[in-house]
Amino acid sequence: MIIYIAKRMANYVVMIFVATSIAYFAAVGFMKPQTRLLQRTPRPTPEQVDAQLRAIDLDPNMSALERYWQWLSNIVLHWNWGYGADGAFVNDQFFARALISARLVLLATILSIVIGVALGVIGAARQYKISDRIITYGTYFISVIPAPVIYLLVQMSGIKLNETAGSRLVYVTGMRSPRAPAETWPRIVDELQHLILPTIALTIVAYTGYTILQRSLLLDNVNADYVRTARAKGLTRMQAISRHALRTSFIPVAQSIAFQIPGIFVGTFIIETVFAWQGLGRWTLDAIVVTQSVNIAVAGVAFGGLMFAIGAILADLSVAIVDPRARVS
Repeated sequence: MIIYIAKRMANYVVMIFVATSIAYFAAVGFMKPQTRLLQRTPRPTPEQVDAQLRAIDLDPNMSALERYWQWLSNIVLHWNWGYGADGAFVNDQFFARALISARLVLLATILSIVIGVALGVIGAARQYKISDRIITYGTYFISVIPAPVIYLLVQMSGIKLNETAGSRLVYVTGMRSPRAPAETWPRIVDELQHLILPTIALTIVAYTGYTILQRSLLLDNVNADYVRTARAKGLTRMQAISRHALRTSFIPVAQSIAFQIPGIFVGTFIIETVFAWQGLGRWTLDAIVVTQSVNIAVAGVAFGGLMFAIGAILADLSVAIVDPRARVS
């Protein structure tokens, strides 16, 4: 298993290197950070802008290949991913933003997996009954609503909740209050009040895929011969499903979870924009659209490739954990 994982990791390292290199040349070719710098007030001279770009290793007088070699050498020799358009060190900003996104994503991911799989099991075990129809129709209805619409509806619900309660129970934007309490416990409560709504919104968007997939796969196994044999030995329907059918049907779901977790983490720019969180997704989006920061955009692409590789490896490991046949092979 260790040798297999090492081989897979080597393949993904090559994939990430190629994808990141292509992204760098594309960013150098299409992004023009000097345009943004020339629009500042007071307006700098072109010479001043060129000097500032040279200071952050984006000399416009160098060819794309020369700049790429300089950028790659800094990463390989010093693990230096360069500087943003404002001169801030990408390494420092990147890890700080990643921690913010992780705080937003991890709890929502756990909740969406637990809720999604549980509802899928309940729906399959009670096929065509009222509870199954409510779960199935409700899940399909939510799945067709665009994620930004759900985020806005959750925000509006939070505002209505505060108005009904007559006090601020939850915050609809931001990561913490501008004047956050200095004491530990009040500060934690303040951050939790900011975390509740985006966590609920992200959970609602993410759970639907797990529910639909788990219900569909479980329905293929609830009437299988080995399940009927288990029931003939005295197990109830729910016991036979949970002990036998669920384990078989959960294998593709485990793979799906492993691949979707990195996707959720990388795709946080929408929810971070709606709820005004200064995380990794919004930072990367601003670098591409607003500041035209080459190094930040390329670092975001490299992170996306890394997350995909981690997801693929986790998918293999999850199958090995759930399916004994994979462990033997």
